[in-house]
Amino acid sequence: MTSRTCSSERLRLPLISAVAVSVLVLTSCSGGGEPQAGPTASAVASPALSTSGSASATPSATPTPKPTPVYKPADAKGRAQNVPVPVKPPLADKNTKEGLEAFTKYWYALLNYGFETGDLSSWAELTSGSCEFCNLLKKSIAIGYKEGRWQVGGRLSAPSIEANFKTGAGSQQVLVQVIQEETQFYKADKSVGRSPAAGSNTASVVIATYSGNRWTVADLHPVR
Repeated sequence: MTSRTCSSERLRLPLISAVAVSVLVLTSCSGGGEPQAGPTASAVASPALSTSGSASATPSATPTPKPTPVYKPADAKGRAQNVPVPVKPPLADKNTKEGLEAFTKYWYALLNYGFETGDLSSWAELTSGSCEFCNLLKKSIAIGYKEGRWQVGGRLSAPSIEANFKTGAGSQQVLVQVIQEETQFYKADKSVGRSPAAGSNTASVVIATYSGNRWTVADLHPVR
């Protein structure tokens, strides 16, 4: 009879730790009297439930990444969208032949950005206000985007750049091949503007100066 009572005590307290079970069994079996009050099942279970709840807590949701804007060239319906902004390479600030060529390539990329968007602010920061041909380009682009107008095509590239670098010279010359696509012009009401500008494949000489750890275009001469 005693062994049965001991067994039933074990079954009724499945959540008590092994040490607590041993103490309770020894007490009830040896004394034959009333067993000492032990922790209730709910008291023992509470920490376990708390731990379990903490472990199974739902992790915070991972934020959904925003989609990368897609570049859309200008067309007859409207302006270009999400045009990538040219990134200046570190080499472009070096006072070397390679640095000058990297700068010139970046400068033309900013000019192309202006043809696509009408924004020449970054290009103008690297261009001397005394460069006459540069000012003509700036004026032409401003007219093309005035009062809601825009341009289609006209993409500019400089596939060949060769600097005639001379160490210690006050200014440097760079011979550049410049290719530009045909440009079409549209008004704000989406009607066709002035006649298209034909595409071209020409050469230009860039005159650049180095000061304050950076290059600036001092002048620009198309090769006729």
